[in-house]
Amino acid sequence: MPERRIPLWLWPNLLSLDAPIVAVVWLAMFARMWLGLLEWPHYLALGLAVWVIYMADRLLDVKLLHADDPRLGPRHAFVKRHQGVLGWLTVVAALGCVYMAFFVLPALLIGFPSDLGYLLPAIIFTFVFFSMNLASAGNPEIPHLRNLVAGVTFSFGTAMLAHMHIGSEGVFHLIQSREMLCFALLCAVNISAIHFWEQSRQSRDEDYQAAHELALTLPLAVLGAACILSAGLDEETTKRPFFYAVLIATALLFVLNRVRDRFSMDALRVLADVALIVPFPIFWMLSSAR
Repeated sequence: MPERRIPLWLWPNLLSLDAPIVAVVWLAMFARMWLGLLEWPHYLALGLAVWVIYMADRLLDVKLLHADDPRLGPRHAFVKRHQGVLGWLTVVAALGCVYMAFFVLPALLIGFPSDLGYLLPAIIFTFVFFSMNLASAGNPEIPHLRNLVAGVTFSFGTAMLAHMHIGSEGVFHLIQSREMLCFALLCAVNISAIHFWEQSRQSRDEDYQAAHELALTLPLAVLGAACILSAGLDEETTKRPFFYAVLIATALLFVLNRVRDRFSMDALRVLADVALIVPFPIFWMLSSAR
């Protein structure tokens, strides 16, 4: 698609800005739930880090996947045309992340030498994700396990910048928290949904469609039930707006899955991210009314 004909709504996806926007929005929700507000360097650092990871992932896809691989769409074509500039921007952004981690953000992020910081687990999660990505580069099947790791990585990396300010709770408290786990499953289902929608356009086999429909619908149902249960278990009601936000995003993904044939694949990718952003104002109103 010539760049002069690319619709405005598609540009954030092509520039890999959609994931950083989602991350920053959910960081604001984690912060509002646990502390109140965070200073702007936290949001900038998270946005840069997520952009670097997603851009590196797309640059790897362009290098590893065959040119006619159906998983390569307009996003990868855009990255391939501008990989020189985008590669250098990724390096600069990565250096900016390192600088902010060591010299701008609180020392709790690093943690060493006295305690386990949040950064090391985030790096380990990211390393595992890229390792699984490289291992499954030639596999046409939907990588559900890799998507789950991606969801956990995204959720942990987003939540940790708020969680590290809650005192002595620590990394393991975050990993076990219902808030992080629910958001991780939401992110994993979001990624798997996009893969399912891509593959459903390529195959009309009814058994295949039914199997993957169940593989998408079942986690959405489980996530919805987990959100309702978690909201009910919150006796102080301080975290309920967060679980309601996850529940709304889950419902929007379910609706989007049911009407997916009405939209192009590019529109579905954008709408899947919009589904994760739409709950933000509702969350903010509910949390302000406490």
